[in-house]
Amino acid sequence: MRRFPWILTVLTVAALVLLIGLGLWQVERLKWKEGLIAASEAAAARPPAPLDQVLGEGDLEFRKALIVCPGLATAPYVELQSIHDGEAGVRLISACKPAGAEFSLLIDRGFVGDGVTERPRVVETTLPLVLIGAFRTFDKPGGMSPPPMNGRFYARDTAAMAKALNVAGPVRPEAVFAVTPTNPEFAALRPSAPPAAFSNNHFGYALTWFGLAIALAGFYVALLRRRMKKDIP
Repeated sequence: MRRFPWILTVLTVAALVLLIGLGLWQVERLKWKEGLIAASEAAAARPPAPLDQVLGEGDLEFRKALIVCPGLATAPYVELQSIHDGEAGVRLISACKPAGAEFSLLIDRGFVGDGVTERPRVVETTLPLVLIGAFRTFDKPGGMSPPPMNGRFYARDTAAMAKALNVAGPVRPEAVFAVTPTNPEFAALRPSAPPAAFSNNHFGYALTWFGLAIALAGFYVALLRRRMKKDIP
């Protein structure tokens, strides 16, 4: 009579524990991602509020604020290489020091397609502009990101953009996307905020890990039964 396959059993149990653990981890990730999506949708659906109120709420992601930006319509800008609805172009980024604030914001004024050579005029003025801006946060660009060239950026680098725009004083790290026009007279500049890019494949991943666990258990049982049959005289 053959000996019981203890080594195979131990390895199988260890593999099952690992696979089931990975499946449970993906279930937890699924719950977390669903909560994140729900929170972002709720924030995006809320009506705009004054900037001071929005900043006091804490979580700014997807939140819209009413911002008064003196001189924004004719402010200097840097260009950020981008794609909008499948079209290549640039986004115009300007600095805004909100009325009464001790900090500046970087306002993404909108998208201009590569086929458009005109740009909004740049004139020093303090004419106030009231806009609705949507807050978004982005990771800092990695070391492999191309450096800016001739005033055009290839990664959303808040600190580098603020330096290029000669911004004095503190700058908030969030990006603010204008969702109302900053230059109604220049229709080629299209204000927009990027949609939420949440991938939620955790349910499929969980099914994969649990499926592998079931398959491994079935294989082990089949192998053990085959071994036992051979031992029967």
